[in-house]
Amino acid sequence: MAGIEHTPVHRRRLNPRQALLVGAAVLLLLGLGAWAWSVRRGAEVQVVAAQRQDIVQSVVATGRVNAAARIAISSEVAATVSEVRVREGQAVRAGEVLVRLSDAEPRAALAQALAALAEARSRALQQSSVGALVSEQTQVQAQAALLVAQRDHERIRQLVAQGFFAPQRLDEARRALDTAQSALTSAQVQALANQPRGVEPQLAAARTAQAEANRRMAQARLARLVLRAPVDAVVLRRDVEPGLMAQPGRELLALAEAGPLRIDTSIDERHLPLLQLGMSARAVADAFPGQPFEARLSYVAPAVDAERGSVAVRLALIQPPAFLKADMTVSVELFGGRRERALVLPSEAVRDIDRAQPWVLTLEQGQARRVSVRLGLRGVGAVEVTQGLAPGVLVIPQTEKALPGDRVRAAPARAERRGFELPSYLR
Repeated sequence: MAGIEHTPVHRRRLNPRQALLVGAAVLLLLGLGAWAWSVRRGAEVQVVAAQRQDIVQSVVATGRVNAAARIAISSEVAATVSEVRVREGQAVRAGEVLVRLSDAEPRAALAQALAALAEARSRALQQSSVGALVSEQTQVQAQAALLVAQRDHERIRQLVAQGFFAPQRLDEARRALDTAQSALTSAQVQALANQPRGVEPQLAAARTAQAEANRRMAQARLARLVLRAPVDAVVLRRDVEPGLMAQPGRELLALAEAGPLRIDTSIDERHLPLLQLGMSARAVADAFPGQPFEARLSYVAPAVDAERGSVAVRLALIQPPAFLKADMTVSVELFGGRRERALVLPSEAVRDIDRAQPWVLTLEQGQARRVSVRLGLRGVGAVEVTQGLAPGVLVIPQTEKALPGDRVRAAPARAERRGFELPSYLR
């Protein structure tokens, strides 16, 4: 048996530089292959599925709890505060004294006005009881004096004609007659003026009325120095202490009228078609987030705030919880229409949701496709799609970086749960 000849094999070793180049080429080829594979499959995106479920249209806003009315107590005049009778949190009745201001000077003015009124009334009484009687007697005396003067004048005229008296005596008798006539006229005018409808009673009544007006003015000035509660209320804030100077218009006390609390808030004007008086709402106080309470829309302002683009609304509380206090901040959700088994998407999945032509980005056969939709009711984080989609269609939310026409694929982590849930109280 012939022997087998073995030819030795010589292996060439690569130097370090060549090995590095070969490794880089292999990695590049692997990367290009992975890139080509990913391009063919598309980028991963999160998706949600359009699904049928109940939806409640609602509007969310932030408001504040207010009393039936807030009342600012301030002084009409500048004066020193002498007494404060209430404290914060105290309930007060209508007419109850809250604050007293220094009133020494107004009291003196009132005393002076009362004295002047008493004097005017006395003078009026004197005119009616004495002045009228005196003027009547004066008129009677003047009539008697005129009769005597007339007789004397006639007698002297006859004697002068017979030559017993000089003509000068007739002139004297004539002057006496004229004087008596003037005195009677004056007495008649005075008596007429003192009649019940004459000038003197009217002047006396005017003086009395003026004195009465001065008294009322002095009493009004004095009354302005006593600040009283206009209605039954609770003292919210006290910004005054005895000894301080009260200035006109400066708030001293803040009151909340006794009565049911309410919620005041503003709603964006685009939600005006949804607002209907009596619609139900749910409110949650920021301080007590786990204790929601019911409310009802009771007032919508007749005008829109042009600067803010909102309308003021007011909600009445059904059963206010005990922890609720004035000025609390609350979140309010007003519930409008409700539809069962509507086709619903999360709000974040609809693009241009507030414009005339909203649309969504669907995932169809590995490609992102733009689809126009028509929307219906809007809830919290959810919106009804009335046209453009079918149940189960996968939609790419706005949070994903995908454009119409891109190759995309659903991320496995979300493929098992493509739907979403409404809050429990909306189901």
